[in-house]
Amino acid sequence: MGQFIDLQAADGRSIPAYLARPTGRAKGGLVVVQEIFGVNPHIREVAEGYAAAGYLAIAPATFHRVQPGVELGYTEADMKQGMGLKAAVEALPPPGVLQDLQAAVDHAARESGGKVGMVGYCWGGLLTWRAAGRITGLSAAVPYYGGGMTQPQELAQKLQAPVMAHLSDRDNYVPLDGVEALRKAHPDVQVHLYPAHHGFNCDHRAAYDAEAARLARERTLAFLAEHLA
Repeated sequence: MGQFIDLQAADGRSIPAYLARPTGRAKGGLVVVQEIFGVNPHIREVAEGYAAAGYLAIAPATFHRVQPGVELGYTEADMKQGMGLKAAVEALPPPGVLQDLQAAVDHAARESGGKVGMVGYCWGGLLTWRAAGRITGLSAAVPYYGGGMTQPQELAQKLQAPVMAHLSDRDNYVPLDGVEALRKAHPDVQVHLYPAHHGFNCDHRAAYDAEAARLARERTLAFLAEHLA
């Protein structure tokens, strides 16, 4: 089982993160970026799953700057609270939470001794998309249904790391016209579209789609193996 550690961001702020270590030598490091529900049991399970696949996985608490210790479920009330916390983080002055992700990437590189990737879900998918253009030391980025990532201001960034995006064909947060805009703006991005709903990877919520989650994970592991080797 993993444990919580403290990261230190560039501004000196201490940020907790859940760290899951593999058995034996790590294939590389992987930063797991939370949904709007905090580093909750599901995100810790995701980190443990990637550790079982051989990666040193670290999930920073990206709400910590506005509210420590957030662990939400998936009820309507949880959704409302999570959206409010997300808005508060998004309102932070630059670089905001990106410096916390940078601290996680740096830690993963030091401890794994290898290259580092990032995978993020929901809001974490948006942050992972941003990280692919703004964070140093990142060798692969995999956003899952990152709400807002296909907005013009997000698509305008220049990517510094290879990206694979897992999106769905019935997602109000990433509409199909946004998917096409992404493909047009960034033809090098590997875009996979699934017949599923937003949140299809999370087996704690009603939107879970086992086949889409399985296929996306399979593709993600192949992508990481290619770029973190």
